[in-house]
Amino acid sequence: MLNELDIKILNLIQANARIAQADVARAVGLAPSAVLERLRKLEARGILRGYAAIVDPESVDLRQLAYVAVRTTGSVEVTDAAGRALASIPEVLEVHHVAGDDCYLLKLRARDAQHVGQLLRQVQSTVPGVTSTRTTIVLDTLKETARLPLPAIAEEKQEKAS
Repeated sequence: MLNELDIKILNLIQANARIAQADVARAVGLAPSAVLERLRKLEARGILRGYAAIVDPESVDLRQLAYVAVRTTGSVEVTDAAGRALASIPEVLEVHHVAGDDCYLLKLRARDAQHVGQLLRQVQSTVPGVTSTRTTIVLDTLKETARLPLPAIAEEKQEKAS
């Protein structure tokens, strides 16, 4: 389980993955060596899975964001193979196995609507078991983040302790 210091450290890292360990140490009131040890433990436990740079999609000509619901048919093995094939497409940023009529929900980035169309044709023709897709084109993004709302976890712990 995470304690309050771990949550503070994770929030700092999420806000700025390039933050110096000395700055993290000052912010949480620990020695830099203690922060390094906590980070190593968080990494070893798989809680802290990596560090990433956030690249502006427009600056690399990937302006079009789309969500695609994918329906498959067949056995569990075919559906699993479809999921792996979908995940291997570079433009597909996320693959979620979902409940309901659809099997997978994809988040993808493309140059434009034509590029989205090419990707959908690729999915239909090369991914085993795909029977249909349903696409939602994003017109404007108001919020997009990979940051988890960790303060809510800390508040829940405090409420349970009370």
